[in-house]
Amino acid sequence: MKREPRRRSRLTFSALAGLDPNRIPPSQLVHYRSFDGTVISAFVWLPDNIRRDGSNAGVVLPHGGPTGQTLDSFNRTVAALASRGYVCIAPNVRGSTGYGLAFQQANHKDLGGGDLQDEVYAARFLSETGYVNPHKIGITGGSYGGYMTLMAIGKTPDLWAAAVEQYGIINWFTMLQHEDPTLQEYQKSLLGDPVKDRKVYEDDSPITFIRKAKAPLLVLQGDNDIRVPKEEAMQVVDVLEKAGVVVAAHYYPNEGHGFSKRENQVDAIRRTIEWFDRYLKDVSR
Repeated sequence: MKREPRRRSRLTFSALAGLDPNRIPPSQLVHYRSFDGTVISAFVWLPDNIRRDGSNAGVVLPHGGPTGQTLDSFNRTVAALASRGYVCIAPNVRGSTGYGLAFQQANHKDLGGGDLQDEVYAARFLSETGYVNPHKIGITGGSYGGYMTLMAIGKTPDLWAAAVEQYGIINWFTMLQHEDPTLQEYQKSLLGDPVKDRKVYEDDSPITFIRKAKAPLLVLQGDNDIRVPKEEAMQVVDVLEKAGVVVAAHYYPNEGHGFSKRENQVDAIRRTIEWFDRYLKDVSR
């Protein structure tokens, strides 16, 4: 008796919306030297069929933590950006896990110092590839990545053309007042005692530098975030509005630290793409 050939049938259909899976480039592991010679590991996503003529937009994506790590796994923000022509880089800067204890502790009492320079040199790496216009580089991240975004546009204002920060820290003093006891101890392990090390807290808080920002900033924040309270985002908006910097904010009801509802995840990505399209792609330089 002759058997019928087996046929495969698709059982599931992912909600891809405007994302074409055929246009998502694979990640590439790269290494570059930072300001002090430290070798930084990063993942780069290079969109297909882009010209190496220095005309493309790029985005730096700092991770959360700071004791975190960008892994070689699916990243919905990267997928959305890279599939739309943005060259993306996600560096594992000093303070990241997975590279030894000394590297993990290399930013203690220096948050937004050496680790920020590692992000800056990631942007430099993008422009030196020959694909990215140095005047079309943005930065976006959440939590500590949001903090790093705020530090970047405040301390190195001339480098960034646009920024999107999500639930990031603006002031370590106000964070200490509102966060839970476990996070308070974690913060002290990174920054020291808020009385004895007051200058460290001041030097490592974006509120000290944010008035110098030039890049248009989009702030995305959950209303019920107990890890990085809404008050942090409101401080950012208030300071930048008074300084005359382009800033917009969107607050998600019933969301905490990170957005758990699918519709809010999609909305945050949509707003991020629209912001970068407006301020990175729609420029003549």
